[in-house]
Amino acid sequence: MGDMANNSYSGVKNSVAEPNHEGEFGCSLKELRGLMELRGTEGIRKIQETYADVNGLCSRLKTSPVDGLSGQPADLEKRTIVFGQNFIPPKKPKTFLQLVWEALQDVTLIILEVAAIVSLGLSFYRPPEGTGGVEDEGESEAGWIEGAAILLSVICVVLVTAFNDWSKEKQFRGLQSRIEQEQKFTVVRGGQVIQIPVAEIVVGDIAQIKYGDLLPADGVLIQGNDLKIDESSLTGESDHVKKTLEKDPMLLSGTHVMEGSGKMLVTAVGVNSQTGIIFTLLGAGGEDDEDEEKEEKKKEKERKKEKKRVCPIVSLSFLSCVLLSCIAKAQDGAAMEMQPLNSDEGADAEEKRKANLPKKEKSVLQGKLTKLAVQIGKAGLVMSAITVIILVVLFIVNTFWVQGLAWEKSCTPIYIQFFVKFFIIGVTVLVVAVPEGLPLAVTISLAYSVKKMMKDNNLVRHLDACETMGNATAICSDKTGTLTMNRMTVVQAYIADKHYRRVPEPEVIPGSIMDLLVLGISVNCAYTTKIMSPEKEGGLPRQVGNKTECALLGFVLDLKKDYQPIRNEIPEEKLYKVYTFNSVRKSMSTVLKNPDGSFRMFSKGASEILLKKCYKILTATGEAKVFRPRDRDDMVKKVIEPMASEGLRTICLAYRDFPASDGEPDWENESDILTSLTCLCVVGIEDPVRPEVPDAIRKCQRAGITVRMVTGDNINTARAIATKCGILQPGDDFLCLEGKEFNRRIRNEKGEIEQERIDKIWPKLRVLARSSPTDKHTLVKGIIDSTVIEQRQVVAVTGDGTNDGPALKKADVGFAMGIAGTDVAKEASDIILTDDNFSSIVKAVMWGRNVYDSISKFLQFQLTVNIVAVIVAFTGACITQDSPLKAVQMLWVNLIMDTFASLALATEPPTESLLLRKPYGRNKPLISRTMMKNILGHGVYQLTIIFTLLFAGERMFDIDSGRNAPLHAPPSEHYTIVFNTFVMMQLFNEINARKIHGERNVFDGIFNNMIFCSIVFGTFVIQIVIVQFGGKPFSCVGLSIEQWLWCVFLGFGCLLWGQVISSIPTSRLKFLKTAGHGTQKEEIPDEELEDMEDLDEIDHAERELRRGQILWFRGLNRIQTQMDVVSAFQSGTSFQGALRRHPSSASQQHDVTNVSSPTHVAFSTATASNTASATYIYIYI
Repeated sequence: MGDMANNSYSGVKNSVAEPNHEGEFGCSLKELRGLMELRGTEGIRKIQETYADVNGLCSRLKTSPVDGLSGQPADLEKRTIVFGQNFIPPKKPKTFLQLVWEALQDVTLIILEVAAIVSLGLSFYRPPEGTGGVEDEGESEAGWIEGAAILLSVICVVLVTAFNDWSKEKQFRGLQSRIEQEQKFTVVRGGQVIQIPVAEIVVGDIAQIKYGDLLPADGVLIQGNDLKIDESSLTGESDHVKKTLEKDPMLLSGTHVMEGSGKMLVTAVGVNSQTGIIFTLLGAGGEDDEDEEKEEKKKEKERKKEKKRVCPIVSLSFLSCVLLSCIAKAQDGAAMEMQPLNSDEGADAEEKRKANLPKKEKSVLQGKLTKLAVQIGKAGLVMSAITVIILVVLFIVNTFWVQGLAWEKSCTPIYIQFFVKFFIIGVTVLVVAVPEGLPLAVTISLAYSVKKMMKDNNLVRHLDACETMGNATAICSDKTGTLTMNRMTVVQAYIADKHYRRVPEPEVIPGSIMDLLVLGISVNCAYTTKIMSPEKEGGLPRQVGNKTECALLGFVLDLKKDYQPIRNEIPEEKLYKVYTFNSVRKSMSTVLKNPDGSFRMFSKGASEILLKKCYKILTATGEAKVFRPRDRDDMVKKVIEPMASEGLRTICLAYRDFPASDGEPDWENESDILTSLTCLCVVGIEDPVRPEVPDAIRKCQRAGITVRMVTGDNINTARAIATKCGILQPGDDFLCLEGKEFNRRIRNEKGEIEQERIDKIWPKLRVLARSSPTDKHTLVKGIIDSTVIEQRQVVAVTGDGTNDGPALKKADVGFAMGIAGTDVAKEASDIILTDDNFSSIVKAVMWGRNVYDSISKFLQFQLTVNIVAVIVAFTGACITQDSPLKAVQMLWVNLIMDTFASLALATEPPTESLLLRKPYGRNKPLISRTMMKNILGHGVYQLTIIFTLLFAGERMFDIDSGRNAPLHAPPSEHYTIVFNTFVMMQLFNEINARKIHGERNVFDGIFNNMIFCSIVFGTFVIQIVIVQFGGKPFSCVGLSIEQWLWCVFLGFGCLLWGQVISSIPTSRLKFLKTAGHGTQKEEIPDEELEDMEDLDEIDHAERELRRGQILWFRGLNRIQTQMDVVSAFQSGTSFQGALRRHPSSASQQHDVTNVSSPTHVAFSTATASNTASATYIYIYI
């Protein structure tokens, strides 16, 4: 990998070393970069040859391994200039003009533009004198206006769309930068341990690393305790790599600390770190590729530009192509499904990917919406085609048969003008029928919710999680910190044969036990854990680091002792061996070497686990007596169970001496080391339930969501806390299981997990105690895969530890803890709880349900407008040979119902009433029967009013009829009234659309949503301007006050009619159908399911595309892949990638994998033949 980086890397932008500073440090940027490309023994050899040891490297970089950098701004600035900043520049956002260009690609808009330009061109044509035109002179003068007005409307629509996209992009970049800003790392500066933003880390910093960290820069290990790193993001190797000063001290950015702790010297940051080099490589590759593409033939160019899927075998140079596929954002709408080439080489990677990644169904709402939009679009296309055909046929029959006119050559342009006009009407019907506002409504609703959710302490990382949360049926929550306050204190203790119900006075504890206790707690708690003075006077002391360890350190302070002098005397470097806490050990041990050559080990851990390893216990005299299994059982009954039943976490503290005469033990043989302990004491730690949690859990239960507690604590503690929270009620027939019992029940004789066995347990399970992260993953998977209940369960999971990653990934929505959570957990999650509080999850449920309801409100409104506008345009065109609503008017209506309505209805704030109903579930249709009743009911009212005005309006208002007007006739009052009334009805119906469950009071909470009020008012004002001053472009004539009042009154009738509709019980209307169902798995043909097996997600939207089309593309795709592979192997090092297109939605691919920020890239190379080397690259972007 190092060679590869050297070959392809030509220089780092933004970090060119200034010559005057270069000499100040004993090593150059290039030297350090070369060092970090070495691994294991090579790295150690290089350090020894060049710098003698790590301390030599520290002195060259002018830093102290103990005190770190001085922290003076001038020094930090100098380091930034010489070695670069810890920042990888993001991809440039699209400019507003690029977004405008993208918006212009809409097919319907292109058709309209072409038609408008043709109309514009033809309007300037004048037939020769004496041929007898179809219109008079005055009318033809204004012929250009309609074409120009349509072009103007198109420009408006495009600008609005582009602006929406631009603001959306800006919002998410803001969100991204907030996530990055919140990421802090612990460094030592001026002898003080401080937390600084990751971007401020410089070369020479001494960083403290611990379990769960994501390394922000490259570095060399100075001191480590049992340190294991997951380097799979860089090397593709899944095994954890043990890091020691003797064997492999090289630490790389973007890798995860899976176990242990330590200190590292930062040697490379930002674009100079290994991750940064790869990213710059990718960037450079992309530019090269673009240059080459320009030189390629046109055909080749087109083939390259298509977004394609990476083939399993590709040439070394495909970095450039990977960049293309990263940058090429998936098109909105469904993309073609492409199959990879099923080569043997690809099969292994494919299998590995399948094993690692669970198959999630894509966002339910998106699937339902796409399906519905495609169905509506098809119907609209048919209607618009019929409209055009009828108009053309009627015109030809009327002109050449009824009137008996001959086709004059000189009049051909005028006839064409008529046909263009008919075509424009047809396209306008299509524009109105196709609900292109749907994706906009979803985007606005989600973006608005995400912004507001940040105020409710939910930092949403994946947009669709917001909507999925509304369907949640189960929440598996951690106990510590989520349901409880995560502020732990020792409240009971069993010391020297006595159970103290409160912390004992120091005098009553024998001196020898006290010394051992204070020393053991001081050295056997992570040195990053400490108790700080309160921020405000009279406040509680601040707990920094692991909260259980904070409780123990607080216990030392309560005993009137201090742990800091001991830590100063025995710094972390002097600890002989540390076995850090992990989910398998459930304990932590630290070994000290005594001056006489003997060793003493202090251990702490879960009491029932550690007591089994104790064979002695200290008595009241300070002597050790034998501790038999019978004594242990007594202690469990009399001490541990009473503590646990009060909701206390019990921790055992023990020690062991290794005499010098026995020689040095084999520290790697843990089972022999962690035995024959002497018990010092057992403490009961209280972590009070958060005051707001019981109420939040009650809300969840009322909303049809089952809350389960999954904890590592013992079963009695868990049961006590679950009862306090309200998860368990007295007299309930629910299960509380320990991890061991749970595993025994769900596995068969062979030890395999069986779904049927899980199905017998999970519906009644409420508490899972002493559980490992694997148990958590098994439970979540079991609930999701279960078919016991008709409705598929949607599961949300909370997690904070590194090992919670798989469960967070598997869950429909993963919540990571913002305060206690590790970087690994945050990266695997969908939403980060910035306050670690369970009640914030309830807010997420409310927002999720609100998104769903907002979309339904918008749909109810839009479909009413759709049905009415299409029927009016269609029947009007058939009967009067002209659409009563002109093209420009239709575009205005389209703007009202798409952009404005989506803004107004998608920004409704949530209310508590959302939590009074059960979850909708995956199969619930978007349009319920109540909504269908509203749509059809309002459609009938509006059509009745419009047709009455259309065919009898001139008599009612005593005005001239607007029907059967010639081609470029001036606008009529008659058609202006029709248009105005239509818009007024939409405005009042928008208020009706605020309620979708049949509520009578449609004004309820309307002033809580100022966006809605301002949009309705704004639309009304613009409508007045259009009607009174729009003139010819809008085909409008100014109306009198009386006519205006009639229009508003007929519009207001919508609200009155709404009351009539809500009086009709939906249950009586059996004939009503629902619409917008999600696609059921059963509905998918077997052969399609087989095709989908290669995908991580089932994208229901894509199934709407014609199967034949997919097969056609797949055939072409395979031929093309094979050709690319052949040419790649022939050309060897040429920069031509074999990119293959992938479905738009698949967020995780086996070649290009979208995990989320921060970004990691991984390479593993294998040589294949002399001419070329095949490279697999796993990229996490």
